[in-house]
Amino acid sequence: MELELKTRLDRGDLDDTLALLYGTDLAPARARCHKVISAFEAAFGEAPENLFSAPGRTELGGNHTDHQRGRVLAAGVDLDILAAVKPNHTGVVRFASEGYPMISVDLRELEPKKEEENTSAALIRGVAARMAQLGCPLGDQGLDAALVSSVPGGSGLSSSAAFEVLVGTILDRLFWDGKRTPVEIAQIGQYAENVFFGKPCGLMDQTASSVGGVVAIDFADTEHPAVEAIALDLAAGGYALCILDSGADHADLTDEYASITRELAAVCGCFGKKVLREVPEEDFLAALPKVRAAAGDRAVLRAFHVYAENRRAAEEAQALREGDLAGFFRLVRESGLSSIAYLQNVVPTGQTKNQELLFTIALAERLLAGEGAVRVHGGGFAGTAQAFVPLARLSAFQAGMEAVLGTGSCHVVTIRPVGGVQIG
Repeated sequence: MELELKTRLDRGDLDDTLALLYGTDLAPARARCHKVISAFEAAFGEAPENLFSAPGRTELGGNHTDHQRGRVLAAGVDLDILAAVKPNHTGVVRFASEGYPMISVDLRELEPKKEEENTSAALIRGVAARMAQLGCPLGDQGLDAALVSSVPGGSGLSSSAAFEVLVGTILDRLFWDGKRTPVEIAQIGQYAENVFFGKPCGLMDQTASSVGGVVAIDFADTEHPAVEAIALDLAAGGYALCILDSGADHADLTDEYASITRELAAVCGCFGKKVLREVPEEDFLAALPKVRAAAGDRAVLRAFHVYAENRRAAEEAQALREGDLAGFFRLVRESGLSSIAYLQNVVPTGQTKNQELLFTIALAERLLAGEGAVRVHGGGFAGTAQAFVPLARLSAFQAGMEAVLGTGSCHVVTIRPVGGVQIG
């Protein structure tokens, strides 16, 4: 008879995997595992059988290029969603998340529900639906899960992608013998977010969370994106990676995000195409008068950003391959300036008094004093910035940011080498 999960945890059977995910100080990791096991027992009245984890992600390069079938550079981080799980064979998935009401999704009802848009239930149903379409024998399987998360909502670390990857990894491992690759799990998550959740996201977030480590991704072929693992040890190079919470809320900014894809679609429409990857840059430049008249100047500027950002993402990957951190940081700074001036995803349209994200970037630049780099992180308009901070300056940098933005606004994260995973 298999030992209980808690027993395996206590006697060290899971230590190797925990060290891989969270570092060599295992006490906090074990305590967190005990916490989620206890949460499962409280919610469902029995012991769980498995632990699963999926990481948040950080975008290192390629801002708003993935939805144009472009190039990105991204990484999984050590902040994650941790789940204690047990199959229940009822045909229903039940998720008990810390601080939220219980979610129940019937696996025999896998059509999108309008009333579920923008909810976690939509993501669960969407992931299950896509897996069933691909042949996963869900049937009357079902499962119970308790979740705890260290990925802050609205942090730009993509808690939604981590959740999708977590659900996909659990269903795949428990009911499909782990047949799906990390990239396929990412594609399933993107489907759930696009079709069920109602957000027209690209594939970067899910891929970074599912694969883990630092990855250079080329989305020229979205069915089979080219994913390359790249070694990066920031600490060995003398730097830390910080995610800076600007304090601005993503709420009511859906149209700001949608305007980017909408305006780029208008540019592509001038050439009878859907995404910029299908439009040669020389053709775009040759038709600038026509494109400006049809799509407007902001749309054209955003296209300028995407073309240049695709080149930068490739150059950033090459700089990391060569161990050229100085060259990488130079490109990161260029990316940040392009996002502000051309992509224009840092200040919401018409905002003058409240420009929290741009202020955060300006403050970080001041504290960095020409070292490292800082840029907008993720979708922009609100949320977070990303900074590469010299270790010798880290304490002063963190204190300086939090003195203005508040305690906990500067998250120091490390890159996690693996993506969605079964721990035990």
